[in-house]
Amino acid sequence: MFELSITDGSTIRARKLLIASGLVDHLPDITGLAELWGTDVLYCPYCHGWEVRDQPIGVLATGPESVHQALMFRQWSPRITLFLNGAVDPSEPERARLHARQIEVVTSPVTEVVSSDGRLEAVALADGNRVALAALALLPRMVANTDFLDPLGLRLVTHPSGFGENLQTDGSGRTSVPGVYAAGNAADISAHVVNSASSGLLAAMAINADLVDQDTEQALLGVADR
Repeated sequence: MFELSITDGSTIRARKLLIASGLVDHLPDITGLAELWGTDVLYCPYCHGWEVRDQPIGVLATGPESVHQALMFRQWSPRITLFLNGAVDPSEPERARLHARQIEVVTSPVTEVVSSDGRLEAVALADGNRVALAALALLPRMVANTDFLDPLGLRLVTHPSGFGENLQTDGSGRTSVPGVYAAGNAADISAHVVNSASSGLLAAMAINADLVDQDTEQALLGVADR
């Protein structure tokens, strides 16, 4: 049996526990960046690309995959700037690909994300220059929101993409702790809404099946004691 302590002072007891607490985006420590996260500072070219099409878009590198991210956003706009920011040193073949797609590469670190009235205007560079932008894309480090699970002894594992960490589960959402299940971004940081909903359904089916087995085993013990 699990017991959950709620912030209002109440407690909830349950035989099974499903973790669907999402993830936390860990962003680069750059002045002004966090304030625009989810608006003009973006992540996904599929979720946000259409809205910023044909506008000047910057890609702030956070690792090797940022080169590919710049190439992806190039599908939406001919005005793409990749800010290496000390996070990646593209290989010669990668630089050739960026050049072929006319993506500008900037080596000077980004020191500030400049905005006005809540809208992105530019990024300021360490060399004193500014680059005007309508949007800035980056790949954050994504970590499952599971700090409250520490008493259970659950540990996070690195996602295959290398972009962050989540709980390890089997195909039905079961974790390494009996009776604890996980779904959505807590179990897969790359999951989109439809994937998260699907994993929640699979976990619910697993929970119900395990409860059926548990109740049946208890019933069998009762019969044996008669």
